Amino acid sequence: MTALTHTTAAATTDVPTTGRRRAVNRAMWTAQILLGAFLLFASALPKFFGEANAIETFELIGWGDWFRYVTGVVEAAGAIGLVVPRLAGAAATALIGLMAGAALTQILVIEPAWAAMPVAMGVIFGLIAWARRGETRALVRSLTGR
Repeated sequence: MTALTHTTAAATTDVPTTGRRRAVNRAMWTAQILLGAFLLFASALPKFFGEANAIETFELIGWGDWFRYVTGVVEAAGAIGLVVPRLAGAAATALIGLMAGAALTQILVIEPAWAAMPVAMGVIFGLIAWARRGETRALVRSLTGR
């Protein structure tokens, strides 16, 4: 195979890969925006504003209002981080931990059947964290000076 043929073959095989990467990137950003909006508007804000279901849930958990506010802050920070390119991978990684805690709380305290939602969201956050691992590495390097 000559150098010209090899270069042409490589260029031809890169086109579908680039198109695939672009499609995956768009799908990830769509998921990040939708999940961020859900976390902020449907989950964090009701906790901040003392919506009746949020209050009842945290009373059932037994940790008081302070834990409702802390959870709301973590959700809001994660929602914002998901839509900031440099923070998206780190936010998704942190949100995996939040979803693990939510699933365990559902299983152990509230209603085991409802654990499916935070588990599913945790899996999606895992996919986002994996897709954004390069940005996360760059963020860690910039923070540690390495």
